[in-house]
Amino acid sequence: MLRILTYNVHRCLGIDGQLSPARIAEVIASCGADIVALQELDVKRARTRGVDQAQAIAEELCMHLHFHPAIQVMEELYGDAILTHRPSKLIKAGPLPSWGSKTFVEPRGALWASVSFNGTEVQIINTHLGLRGPERLRQVDALLGPEWLGAPAAREPIIVAGDFNAIPRSHVYRRLTSHLNDAQSTLTCPRQQPTYPSRAPFLRIDHVFVSRTVEVFKVETIKTPLARVASDHLPLAVDFRFIA
Repeated sequence: MLRILTYNVHRCLGIDGQLSPARIAEVIASCGADIVALQELDVKRARTRGVDQAQAIAEELCMHLHFHPAIQVMEELYGDAILTHRPSKLIKAGPLPSWGSKTFVEPRGALWASVSFNGTEVQIINTHLGLRGPERLRQVDALLGPEWLGAPAAREPIIVAGDFNAIPRSHVYRRLTSHLNDAQSTLTCPRQQPTYPSRAPFLRIDHVFVSRTVEVFKVETIKTPLARVASDHLPLAVDFRFIA
């Protein structure tokens, strides 16, 4: 049995106002994940004391790190990461399309790594979509297009994880589930696992989507006292195995 965790860490700023990559790493360590998809990491940013949060968390967990900055201003970076104990290689990292408005829209991106499990290569894509509906639809279309999931290298098994800022009734969610399965919906008796806000979650906007060759056994949000305070999102864990 394998486990993937997706977690928006909110630049390691807890709802108690404390800034702590070590606390985020402790939450992740308690989950026993083989693959970790993280969103909203600061790297060498003044607002978070210049810490390389991605590297600090990876070192604390003794995991390999792949990082992509959706935003870069001089030496300051902000973006997403894939961490794993397993052998892995970066396939692609890049931006996703914006809404096209003249007003400021936070840049978004995606990160794709191939992770090896006893000879099986699983394609992992981690992303954090925008806040506006039209923007998210453009970004999902890009992910489903020839540069990402439509690329020749995107062979099953495939897992797409992240903060999609989209609830299950949304157009974005339905677009994704026309190509992949929502890990939660694959269970015989699915229980909704909302992840936001962490103190009293009621929104299901963090998701794990899987291809048909990935069998899901369990989905759970991590609701420990530490997880409820370490970020404004709860981590979402999915246990799975590969099938022929």
